[in-house]
Amino acid sequence: MQIYSFSPFGYEGALVTVEVDLRRGIPATDIVGLADGAVKESRERMQAAIRNSGFEYPPERVLISLSPADLRKEGAGFDLPVALGVLGAKAVADGRTDFLTDPILVMGELELSGNVRAVKGVHAAVATAAACGVLRCIVPVQNADEAREIAGVQVYGADSLENAFRALSDVSFYEARSSVGAGEWAVPAGCTEMDGVYFPEIAPGYEYAELKGQRQLVRALQIAAAGGHNLIALGAPGCGKTMAIQKFPAINPVLTTEEAQSVTRIWSLAGLIKPSEPLIRIPPFRIPHQTASIEGICGGGPTCRPGEISLAHNGVLFMDEAAEFRSSVLQMLRVPLENGSITLSRAGRSTNYPARFQLLMAVNPCPCGNFGSHSKICLCSLKSIEQYWKKFSAPLLDRIDLRVFVENKAEEDGEIEERPGLTTTEEIRQGVARAIKVQRKRQGIKNARLSPQEILDNCPLDAESRKVLDNATLRYGFSPRAISSCLKVSRTIADIAGVMDINKEHMEEAIELRKLCSNLVPEL
Repeated sequence: MQIYSFSPFGYEGALVTVEVDLRRGIPATDIVGLADGAVKESRERMQAAIRNSGFEYPPERVLISLSPADLRKEGAGFDLPVALGVLGAKAVADGRTDFLTDPILVMGELELSGNVRAVKGVHAAVATAAACGVLRCIVPVQNADEAREIAGVQVYGADSLENAFRALSDVSFYEARSSVGAGEWAVPAGCTEMDGVYFPEIAPGYEYAELKGQRQLVRALQIAAAGGHNLIALGAPGCGKTMAIQKFPAINPVLTTEEAQSVTRIWSLAGLIKPSEPLIRIPPFRIPHQTASIEGICGGGPTCRPGEISLAHNGVLFMDEAAEFRSSVLQMLRVPLENGSITLSRAGRSTNYPARFQLLMAVNPCPCGNFGSHSKICLCSLKSIEQYWKKFSAPLLDRIDLRVFVENKAEEDGEIEERPGLTTTEEIRQGVARAIKVQRKRQGIKNARLSPQEILDNCPLDAESRKVLDNATLRYGFSPRAISSCLKVSRTIADIAGVMDINKEHMEEAIELRKLCSNLVPEL
């Protein structure tokens, strides 16, 4: 019997071998292997739990080794594997030989009564163990469903030390994920299907028909959801840009099983997995506060915990009042937006987190918010407006495909509240579903992630579309990245319309969304 545990560090982590040796000498318990305070304290919790569970603690000198010895071990998840290692060593010394011979992963925190408490990082631990050939594990019962999301692994959810020890010798305790068809188990519960694409249930407050007068913003959000494009909404305070973006999860399709695995691993390491949702199928929608630090956004700390951009992996990072974030935080987003990942280095070690997120930003046109208003006076100086927009920088804005100026219709029309809704969430979803289905069949990824070669293969232009793009490039000074952006957005617009070829109208709309606001704020 070989017992393993898991030491999290960044996205990868490492398996830890738990070895126990009983020898003659003054009764004592020693833990070696670069253990932190929480792991060393497990010695006391483990001894009390063993006695309170009805077992006899070995009267010999107990040496517990956690290897590799140069890897720092942290957290309370070592309580259960250490206790089982001690009980197993004593049972073997007493002549017992009925233990299972397969290697086993064990994680769990012990209460003094012997009950097992949930720990974080179980999904990551089981996935790492499965990749190393360890296909049986004992985890807290609260984490069992989370562990069973890893295919091919037999899992036992332990609620007490006594039951966990019994599982070391009885294969009937373990069960793997239910054997159902791939299409059946991939369908998330409570979601609605539309043209082969699944969406979350429309909750109260997520109906776009409630919005009045923001047709252009709703259209841009539909394109963003269909192609995974980044978006910035610019408008006066109270114009509805934040409200519209906060409804975005209702039109964002649920994750595929493959996408959900990496998201679930990150959320498991952060301790955010809910027992009712062992596999994250709803795309994350993270809204960090404007006071967030660089470490909070990109990740960090002694164990390189995931930041907001990694927690938003395969989902959305919404930065409301984006100009109020620190300039260093905004500039840090440039590389992850381009690469879809971020590398963190701490104390001679490094880890690479996935960070392929969709950036949505809402921002006022100036510090007071009245610049460009027809009925209010802007009190900001030209210098303050310039400093306000310098926070974003051209390289960051160049990575944003869609730019929308949100008009404050209430200033011009006092009867705005009597107008009917522009369109419903259901209608928006139809176009999104049509585009997502085409993209999955054509290239397997969303259009925003197309490589230069894939753009050439999948975004052919006719003579009229090419002429429109060339004229816009000369007029607005588009960079090569901006040209690629127009091609990808026009491809998404064509997919929403359900047509194979990009025509002139698709390209004109893509250019309009790219150059929008340039007459109001030159930096855009």
